[in-house]
Amino acid sequence: FSILFIPLFFLLVSYLSVALIDSVNVRLVGGNSRCAGRVEVLHRGQWGTVCGDGWDLADAAVVCRELDCGEPVDALSDAHFESGSGPIWINYVQCTGSESTLKNCGSGGWAVTSYEITENFRLVGGSHCSGRLEILHNQTWMSVCDAAFDQQDAEVVCRELDCGAPVQVLGAAAFGKGDAQMWTQEIQCGGNEPQIHLCPTSPSRENNCSHDNDVGLVCADHVNVRLVGGHSRCAGRVEVLHRGQWGTVCDDFWDMAEATVVCRELDCGEPVDALSAAHFGSGSGPVWMSFVLCTGSEFTLKMCRSEGWGKHNCDHTKDAGVICSGKVLQTGP
Repeated sequence: FSILFIPLFFLLVSYLSVALIDSVNVRLVGGNSRCAGRVEVLHRGQWGTVCGDGWDLADAAVVCRELDCGEPVDALSDAHFESGSGPIWINYVQCTGSESTLKNCGSGGWAVTSYEITENFRLVGGSHCSGRLEILHNQTWMSVCDAAFDQQDAEVVCRELDCGAPVQVLGAAAFGKGDAQMWTQEIQCGGNEPQIHLCPTSPSRENNCSHDNDVGLVCADHVNVRLVGGHSRCAGRVEVLHRGQWGTVCDDFWDMAEATVVCRELDCGEPVDALSAAHFGSGSGPVWMSFVLCTGSEFTLKMCRSEGWGKHNCDHTKDAGVICSGKVLQTGP
C-alpha cells in the first residue's frame, strides 16, 4: 500500500500544482489595483499582451469575470496602461461577453507578432488618400504588384486611412515607379477587415512583376475634420473622424499653428482665433487627440504630432475650437 501511495501522492500534488498554475491565465498590469491595468495572458509558460484591435466592453466583461473583479467600467486600448513586453499573444479578440475565460473567446489566433500593427503600409507619390501602395515587411518597404491587389483590398486600405471608399485601383505604376523590393504575396481581403494586416495572404501567382506594375489607389478622401456649433462651417468646435467615429480635440497647447492647419484643411482661409475651454459647447463621444503640435505647414490635422489616438487626460470641458476667416485668401493678381 505504501509503495502505491507515495507515487499517487506525488501525482496528486503535481496535478494540483498544474491546475493551480493554469487557472491564472490572465492578469491586469500597471493599474492602481489587481482589477485595472494592461491585459496580459499566459500562454506556453510566458506572459504576453493582447492587441487592442476590436477590443470592447464584451471582451472586458470576460476579463473582469475571470479575475472575479465585478463588472467592466471601461475597455481601453492604445497602451493606456503603458506598453508591455514579450509576445503579443492574442489579436482581434471577439467575445460575446458570456465566456468564462478570455481564452474561450474567438480571436485572430495566438502569437500575432509578424509585423507592426500600425503604420504597416503607406501611399506614396500622391496625397494622404491616394498614391502608390507600399507595405512594410521585416522593416523593409515593398511595392505591391497590380495583379495581386483588387477592389476589396482597396476597401480595407481606404477605411484604415479614414479616407472613405476607394474610387480607383490603378495599375501600371500610375503614381510612379517605386525603388523598393516587390511584395511576393497576394493580398486576399474580404473587404470588411478593419486593418490590412488582418487580411490573409498567399504566394503570388504573378512571377514577372516589376515596378512597371506597381499598384496605386485613389480613395474618396472624405472630410476628416469639421467645425461644429459655430455660425458657419468655418467656425466651431474641432472634431476629427477616426475609425468611422467623430470625436473632439483637447485644448492642451492648442494655438494658432493648429488653427492654421484646420482652416487650410477645410478651405476656410486664414485662422482668426484658436479657442479652448469648450468655447463652442462640449462635444460628445471620444476625445480623439490631445497635445496636438503642428508647425502650421501641414495639409491635415492628422499629419500633426499628438499623444496618439484616444490618449488624453481631458474631458469635453476642454474641447478645442477654431474661427477661420471663411474664405480663401488669394495671392497675386
